[in-house]
Amino acid sequence: MCGRYTLTTPVVELERRFLVRLGEDMAPRYNVAPGQDVLAVLPDGAGGRQALRLRWGFIPSWAREPKPGPINARAETAAEKPMFRRAMRRGRCLILADGFYEWERRGARKRPYLFRLADGAPFAFAGLWERWDGPGGPLLTCCLLTTRANALVAPIHDRMPVILRPEWEEAWLDPAIRDPAELEPALAPYPTERMSFHPVSTRVNSPRNDDPGCIEPALG
Repeated sequence: MCGRYTLTTPVVELERRFLVRLGEDMAPRYNVAPGQDVLAVLPDGAGGRQALRLRWGFIPSWAREPKPGPINARAETAAEKPMFRRAMRRGRCLILADGFYEWERRGARKRPYLFRLADGAPFAFAGLWERWDGPGGPLLTCCLLTTRANALVAPIHDRMPVILRPEWEEAWLDPAIRDPAELEPALAPYPTERMSFHPVSTRVNSPRNDDPGCIEPALG
């Protein structure tokens, strides 16, 4: 499961890394939470890319009401599930991030950890998105795909978000690829040796806290 993440990389670096025009001056996000709008990259329908804000909590197009949906989908079964089957074929997106949190249970308590790439670079989660049309207008929502944990994450949690290797990002966005089986290699756990982590304060437990204190290493 992945329920919180970070996006603190400057806009100019994100634009260079993901080949997309963001067109906005974004404040750093230290504690992105479900139900909030997240930054995603989608195909623009003309062979290029576009950046859009999507609500984190997947709502399929056929839902009767826009009730908040799942924030994660299992990569191993998403192509078979009615809720995600269509999105796996024509609703794939990149969700931009530069870190994610997981919690280790210690008795009655949970201790949070921040996971990043070892070089601190931004990356893309494998995401799915959908459009729900209602009387109030369209609502664009998304979820993250998860996979089994690598050796770094496994002692804390048995699942981790799918971090796409850069060489798979173009294929993940390619609308011509309709068979999810072609993308299965992209959904493997990210290499352990390319990641790092450290414990952080329980400030991150509350989505009201969204400041640098959330990512600072905690002692003890």
